[in-house]
Amino acid sequence: MVEFFKTVDGRITEVSEFTEGCWVNMVHPSSDELEQIAQAAQVEEEFVRAALDPEESSRVDTEDEQLLMIVDIPMVEKSSVEDGGQMFTTIPMGIVVAQNAVITVCLEDSIILRSIAEGAVKGVHTSLKTRFVFQILLRIAGRFLKNLRMIERDFTRIEKRLYDSLKNEELIQLLGLSKSLVYFSSSLKGNEVTMEKVLRGRVLKLYEDDRDILEDALIEVRQAIEMANIYSNIMAGTMDAYASVVSNNLNIIMKVLTILTIIMTIPNIVFGFFGMNIGEGQIPGDWVWWMPLAITVVGCFFAWWMLKKKNLD
Repeated sequence: MVEFFKTVDGRITEVSEFTEGCWVNMVHPSSDELEQIAQAAQVEEEFVRAALDPEESSRVDTEDEQLLMIVDIPMVEKSSVEDGGQMFTTIPMGIVVAQNAVITVCLEDSIILRSIAEGAVKGVHTSLKTRFVFQILLRIAGRFLKNLRMIERDFTRIEKRLYDSLKNEELIQLLGLSKSLVYFSSSLKGNEVTMEKVLRGRVLKLYEDDRDILEDALIEVRQAIEMANIYSNIMAGTMDAYASVVSNNLNIIMKVLTILTIIMTIPNIVFGFFGMNIGEGQIPGDWVWWMPLAITVVGCFFAWWMLKKKNLD
């Protein structure tokens, strides 16, 4: 899919074809679309194709007044309808700054770029290429922070259910969130290095107002890195602690069942003894039922008292 946008009268508007100063948004483009845009924008086709590799890491590359910036963006991988849990991952997004346009390339449609295309971001001017690129980076950093807060919310919800849990479901969900944090931390560090390289002004001409936007984005990236590290440490400790809690809860249940088994063994022994060794007529009829019952009650009470005395009840 290929979309063309351009700022007209202060508002970002979708246009039908490639024009000077436009923004080209490409989502999982075909080979023909890549070739067409590369020719129209007069950029290397490898630059446009680079972000389509899901294993591509964050980096900056320049060649013949063309800039390729690859940054990782957060994505929701899947959502569980039953418990509302979510899994997060990151995918690379390419930003190509050509002489006459800005091109973004990604394997999936992102809410970051979609919000810009729908006019949710104020002050967007596609013809001001440097500022536009930095506004995208600022939105990416903000999305990381928002998703980290979503992870923290899911973690709190799962933590409340862990107190009485004896199953592995909650621990598996925590493991998924921990995996998401690892992805986020790795991607954020790569984005930080890329932004710092751009901030030095060697790969892209910086203007004073544009520098402020990039510095804000860099600050948010560093905040996200710190949040990801904190959440990872808390989650790792929580998973270890609640693994012990689950094991302890299971031990308590086994203890209760063992105590009940011991107490219920006494009636079996007493009635089994009387049933096998007392014949008909050897005990007066009035005592046939009350004697074993009385012995059973006394025996059960004595067993319970002994267990309580040893703090085993």
